[in-house]
Amino acid sequence: MKTLFSRLATLAVGLALLAVGASGQGSNDAELTGRLKKLFPNAATFSAKAGNPAHYKALGPAPAGGKEGEVLGYAYWTTDIEPLERGFDGPIKMLVGLNLEGEITGVIVTDHREPYGYFSVDLPDWPKQFEGKSIRDSFKVGTDVDAISRATISVTSASRAIRNSSRKIARAYLAPPAPPAGAAAPGAAAPAAAAQ
Repeated sequence: MKTLFSRLATLAVGLALLAVGASGQGSNDAELTGRLKKLFPNAATFSAKAGNPAHYKALGPAPAGGKEGEVLGYAYWTTDIEPLERGFDGPIKMLVGLNLEGEITGVIVTDHREPYGYFSVDLPDWPKQFEGKSIRDSFKVGTDVDAISRATISVTSASRAIRNSSRKIARAYLAPPAPPAGAAAPGAAAPAAAAQ
């Protein structure tokens, strides 16, 4: 009888934990979708996280016929792509959006353990400065990224994580830019007139 009671109690606890986990998953999905929507306000839907490097696709409205909408850009966690990048006191978890032109649509800082984060990476203006920044920019603190005194390690690490993860996503999923009109393709022979 004790064994039966013990098994029933274990089953009840397991079901309770499963129910809590399932309800927590739904709120996490809603929270994630809200964050993704901040990065891509014009997106109709978002894919599940997939690929290598891992990402979410921001998709436009689906055309008739049940096909997937056109890809507007990609969102990704810096900690998924650059897991060894650390701030002063550990990883800084950020969700980043990248459009098809290789420009950052936004950065959302979701988790950090920085002792001075409340006046550096947590400030609303710090992640805002990355909006519109190209993956071709240098992301150098003090040059094109605002430096914050007493938070140099955190700001430098976070900037590097955004830059490196964005460039990895771009290399994996974006088409290289077309050369300017009239420019010779790399490795092409120079025109004969230019040789004279």
